[in-house]
Amino acid sequence: MRCDVLIAGAGPTGLVLALWLTKLGIGVHIIDKTSAPGTTSRALAVQARTLELYRQLDLDDAVVAGGHPVPAVNLWVKGARKAQVRFETLASDLTPFPFLHIFPQDQHERLLIDRLEQLGVSVQRQTELLRFTDEGDRVVAYLRDPDGREQVCEAHYLAGCDGARSRVRETLGQSFPGGTYKQVFYVADVDASGPSLDGQLHADLDEADFLAVFPLAGTGRARLIGTVRDERAEHAETLRFEDVSERAIKHLQVAVQRVNWFSTYRVHHRVAERFRHGRVFLLGDAAHIHSPAGGQGMNTGIGDAVNLAWKLAAVMTGQAPDALLDSYEAERIGFARRLVATTDRVFNFVTAEGRVANLVRTRLAPVLIPAVLHFEGAREFLFRTVSQITLNYRGCPLSEGSAGEVHGGDRLPWVAANGSDNFASLKAMTWQVHVYGEASPALREWCSRRNIPLHGFEWLPQHGAAGLERDALYLIRPDTYVALAKAGGNPGFVDVYFTDHGIKLRPACAIPTAH
Repeated sequence: MRCDVLIAGAGPTGLVLALWLTKLGIGVHIIDKTSAPGTTSRALAVQARTLELYRQLDLDDAVVAGGHPVPAVNLWVKGARKAQVRFETLASDLTPFPFLHIFPQDQHERLLIDRLEQLGVSVQRQTELLRFTDEGDRVVAYLRDPDGREQVCEAHYLAGCDGARSRVRETLGQSFPGGTYKQVFYVADVDASGPSLDGQLHADLDEADFLAVFPLAGTGRARLIGTVRDERAEHAETLRFEDVSERAIKHLQVAVQRVNWFSTYRVHHRVAERFRHGRVFLLGDAAHIHSPAGGQGMNTGIGDAVNLAWKLAAVMTGQAPDALLDSYEAERIGFARRLVATTDRVFNFVTAEGRVANLVRTRLAPVLIPAVLHFEGAREFLFRTVSQITLNYRGCPLSEGSAGEVHGGDRLPWVAANGSDNFASLKAMTWQVHVYGEASPALREWCSRRNIPLHGFEWLPQHGAAGLERDALYLIRPDTYVALAKAGGNPGFVDVYFTDHGIKLRPACAIPTAH
């Protein structure tokens, strides 16, 4: 068996990687040791940045239609709602998706599998990666198929998307430094009623145990996520919902009619030392795991997949040298480390024990949080951070220059005007140039000669407000991040950029357009 990329693990990270690579013309073989997709899930949140990236695969509409947008987050203390943060009033000019979106992982996986099958690729189930060797020019992997027979698969590259207990990471002998939270988490999908079943997200700040109510699609459906730290945590495997439900009933006024699913688990906070080893890569939970605070885990794994996919495709098609793949680790590992540190601080705040911690959480936080969030800048910063639209690759090898407030490595600012937006052209998984204002004749001629799409936008006040500079050129990567930002629109800078990075453009179907 031979393929371009062998993907171990068919969770959201592996499926998105397979989808992106397939759309880019790269042959994949994706395996998973389970017999079927999951029917329950812990991951719920699909952040705005993920939905933006999903526009490249025409997945955004399906995810939005199949899930539940959360318009606000509420903080409760002693059985009363003390603070609220509304998303639509602070993010409508930042992204086409100004909300937190709830779309359970099991539904998410089924959608990705269906789209992958439409492209002629199926997950090979009940297939286990036993071992592999990196031969320098290929990876030789040994698989156990559903009948228990051993198969050999040769691939140009291997992607380990096989979760926290990754066989790929273990085979590499890769350490996974970090720790384990002492709290036991529980998750319960319920049919219920009460003031916290209003389609919004609710979190209880009372005692040392964390508790949140996440809305699900449909009336009266919700997911409760909480922690247990006392003597009950020592016997987590025997816990029932009745053992942990008292706080939800009393503090968040949840009246439960039926429990559809209940489970307990422990959470780690770890980041692998390396994300690349020769022809082998680690993505998603195989590379980093952290607390569920902020709903970042699944989205970060999807971001890993998008980042790696276009680079693998460029190398496989001869458009770029193998060195381009080093930028995957350079760009993603720093973000993973910052994310683990941030979610760790948030989680420790909401679960810290002791008199002072309880005082801060129950007395000071309900007063200070609304006061701070009264300022538009604070609300915008919160949304940008949680939604991952602030994630950038500044200072990384592929990021150069600045123009206005936009730097190489930034997410391109979203601007909607006159019934359209500047993200429409980003559906094409290709290099492209944006100019807001007037593109110079030299730049137009250069882009036409090099077959790189040039998208010119009439200058509007909204562009300046978003941080863009008039008449500057913005070179956009296939994953929609800004590679190069330069004032003046001199195409020589783009020429030097591609030469320095050894990137060769293949003929593009698109032609220069104006908007």
